[in-house]
Amino acid sequence: MLLFRELDAMPREALRALQSQRLREQVKRAAAVPLYREKFAAAGIDPGAVRGIEDLAHLPFTVKDDFRDAYPFGLFARPLREIVRVHASSGTTGKPTVVGYTRADIQTWAQVCARTLNCGGGTPDDVVQVAYGYGLFTGGLGMHYGGEELGAMVVPMSGGNSKKQLMLLQDFGVTLLCCTPSYSLLLAEVAEEEGVDFGALPLRVGFFGAEPWTEAMRQEIEVRLGIKALDIYGLSEVTGPGVASECLEQHGLHIFEDHFYPEIIDPVTGAVLPPGQEGELVFTCLSKEAIPLLRYRTRDITALIEEPCACGRTSVRMRRVSGRTDDMLIIRGINVFPSQIESVLLKVEGTEPHYLIVVDKGGALDELEIRVEVSPEIFSDEVKQLEGLRRRIDEEMRAVLGLSARITLVEPKSIERSLGKAVRVVDARSFQASAGGGA
Repeated sequence: MLLFRELDAMPREALRALQSQRLREQVKRAAAVPLYREKFAAAGIDPGAVRGIEDLAHLPFTVKDDFRDAYPFGLFARPLREIVRVHASSGTTGKPTVVGYTRADIQTWAQVCARTLNCGGGTPDDVVQVAYGYGLFTGGLGMHYGGEELGAMVVPMSGGNSKKQLMLLQDFGVTLLCCTPSYSLLLAEVAEEEGVDFGALPLRVGFFGAEPWTEAMRQEIEVRLGIKALDIYGLSEVTGPGVASECLEQHGLHIFEDHFYPEIIDPVTGAVLPPGQEGELVFTCLSKEAIPLLRYRTRDITALIEEPCACGRTSVRMRRVSGRTDDMLIIRGINVFPSQIESVLLKVEGTEPHYLIVVDKGGALDELEIRVEVSPEIFSDEVKQLEGLRRRIDEEMRAVLGLSARITLVEPKSIERSLGKAVRVVDARSFQASAGGGA
């Protein structure tokens, strides 16, 4: 426990020196990978000439397509006999993004996930229920190993089977919960049906990640589960969960900078932006052995916070991810992010935190439909009440998005629930494009 606080409260000068030392080692390690050798040669970079963090901006970017092109093991810097684990995320081309870990990588991953739990006040006295999926997805095993590294008792429940989840939360005296934010709300629904009172449980903190969520959804979770809801951040290409985490102050996510160096860049030009300015998040892995990832473009949009945190940690924080450069919808020439729509819906009384965004082609123009679940009380009310609710949502959407949308109110629990990452957007335009043109 003391070690975690020492790492997270390291003086900035000492941290910078450690980062530079690790970057030099990482660049040399990367030079063993054909992809990076080619990138270095194309940019005229001598790996041995990299002195430290001050030279990072001169190094080439890595993108998700590099993983696809090198499938399955082309980015590994170590022979397969030294790779003790692989994980993979789903890919749009049918081939997953594969990542590997040496034994030292697994240990580092366990430590940063333990530090994540510690950010939420986790100690060896806690009971951690992991309701992320286990398997090739990194969420379950990452937080599992983190809980064990912390010294806590881990309940490896995995996703789904919500009634059993609730039984274990009660019977095992679970104090920390790890799952997606949307699944926590499904647990709240099932608890209400089963007569389980979250307020009577010892559960106090939830660690929620793997999908975008808003501040309004955080408030909904905290009220319905009676806990502190913390945002955590990770992605399989970098390591999985354990890259950054909110502390109990809930003001930005502390990045574990001794292992993951962050930059914010202009997503168009690639230029590094100053602290506080919003842009695309880029990570360099400073200690990963299996895949020495340099300047990985996450496509996530955020900004860095350098001001000290009241919790005493000295690490740079990142703001909650506001969207992705690749999940932005362009509707009739206007940029729309799903997070904007969610923030509106969760402010309107009478709606449930479950929705589906459908984009379709209506003649020459794109059409935006937002299907929204309403509360049982409103749905069973008179038509005039429903129409008033629909009108309020429409007015709020126009004000925030700058365009009109077709608001469809649907009955409670009619939108499909997900046991993993929630599906929020269906873009039917892509289906039409792929189906068209044949005779």
